[in-house]
Amino acid sequence: MIMLRDFNQDDIKYLVKFLSNKNVTKYLTSRIADPYTIQDAEWWVNTGSKIGIVKAIEVENSLAGCISAIPGDYESNRSAEIGYWIEENLWGKGIATESVQKMTSYVFTNTDIVRLFAPVFSPNKKSMNVLEKCGYIKEGVLKKSIFKNGEYIDEYLFAKINS
Repeated sequence: MIMLRDFNQDDIKYLVKFLSNKNVTKYLTSRIADPYTIQDAEWWVNTGSKIGIVKAIEVENSLAGCISAIPGDYESNRSAEIGYWIEENLWGKGIATESVQKMTSYVFTNTDIVRLFAPVFSPNKKSMNVLEKCGYIKEGVLKKSIFKNGEYIDEYLFAKINS
């Protein structure tokens, strides 16, 4: 069973392990430190995870990943960016899909946000599939909008509107 919950101190060692895996962070923001340290994980649990709507993804009583919806500012305050990652050993088990469904439902039911959007690096086809399964629509492609690890990458923009 998948549960979305707040982060806690027990998650710190798992965050360090999971976010030190280049396969996990390959398509994530460069704001995630590399190498990822205990201090980074402590900051995340105590401070970073309190910004926006941020939840730990728990599977069978263990941390499996993270999902967030970060609202925009000013005129974009009814829109939020959804993002997520799953630890590599749990890929392909439907955890991301179920987590996105749960977070989308939570945000649309409990906040005044009417639009969730997800920017996705073009090589990350699995994440695009997750979003499409959850009813997100591809709105466009931003050519060469990402520069990471010495290469330009197109960014696909997916969104779901609360009707």
